Amino acid sequence: MTRVLVVDDEPQLLRALRINLRARDYEVEVAADGTTALRRAGAWKPDLVVLDLGLPDIPGIDVIHGLRGWTHVPIIVLSGRAGSQDKVEALEAGADDYVTKPFDIEELVARIRAVSRRISVTDTSWSVEVGEHTIDLVNKTVTGDVHLTPTEWELLDVLLRNPGKLISQRQLLTTVWGPSYLRETNYLRQYMAQLRRKLETDPAHPRHLLTEPGMGYRFQP
Repeated sequence: MTRVLVVDDEPQLLRALRINLRARDYEVEVAADGTTALRRAGAWKPDLVVLDLGLPDIPGIDVIHGLRGWTHVPIIVLSGRAGSQDKVEALEAGADDYVTKPFDIEELVARIRAVSRRISVTDTSWSVEVGEHTIDLVNKTVTGDVHLTPTEWELLDVLLRNPGKLISQRQLLTTVWGPSYLRETNYLRQYMAQLRRKLETDPAHPRHLLTEPGMGYRFQP
């Protein structure tokens, strides 16, 4: 049973999430502020954290930093802030995904399931299906007579090793091109378009290599 820690200062929302997640066979603990959340996370060791950014004692971003100091547990952020900058800051701090309030419970559950499916990838052997192609990240091969450039491989490697996770533009640019290329978002658009043409069944309507406008990209298995 997946253990989910829900952190929010709205009592009604906490109650609703606890009831709905338990009904779907999740084990749930709740916290109404950041200090309690960090304490319970350390004692209970959840498998996933659902975290509101607007907490009464400490900012949710600081809670993310506190968790990332000792654990890689997936974190899904909840917030009423619709601006993309807040979402980017949460992702850069270490969050795995972001849901804007108000939200549908089924959307949140779908995000939880997607994040929970993330695979711990080893460096010995791993392959993944993207459309009609099988990609071997270790041996750098793609079925179907597809050839990728070194830069395409680097970009694809980051995305495929984090299935379901929203990867920020900043993280991708820093990892693939380096910190001096943070403004070159056109690089990402160009190379993602190339990868879709090579790997997606319908590049104009991608199912696996997805864009989150203003924030980043996601590999959806």
